[in-house]
Amino acid sequence: MNQPQRLTDHSLELMLGSLLRWGVILSAVVVLAGGALYLVQHGMDQPDYHNFHGTQSQLTSVTGTAREAAALHSRGMIQLGLLLLVLTPVARVVLSAAGFLMERDWMYLLITLIVMAVLFYSLTRIH
Repeated sequence: MNQPQRLTDHSLELMLGSLLRWGVILSAVVVLAGGALYLVQHGMDQPDYHNFHGTQSQLTSVTGTAREAAALHSRGMIQLGLLLLVLTPVARVVLSAAGFLMERDWMYLLITLIVMAVLFYSLTRIH
């Protein structure tokens, strides 16, 4: 019979490193594409320093940002890239919790779940 393959500390570290690396690369590519698109769409616009224009309301939510990025609006793409950058370490914590669960390392799993709860609270609370 085949034994289930155990997750070693080294393989977990390699997975976490890859996750962080690819999350940052993906984020950078999305922001760069959004920045290039912004220059194509608005590169010749004259700045209006007399009137303040705040953030578009559709860019203040995850669904609005995703909708704007899917429509290839440059500001939505830039915002999506920044959102991916913020979510990359959150995904690392989630993957760490899964790894500690598979290893049955209950103390580190508990600590990771506490960190995850604090992260999700800080990301989702209403100001």
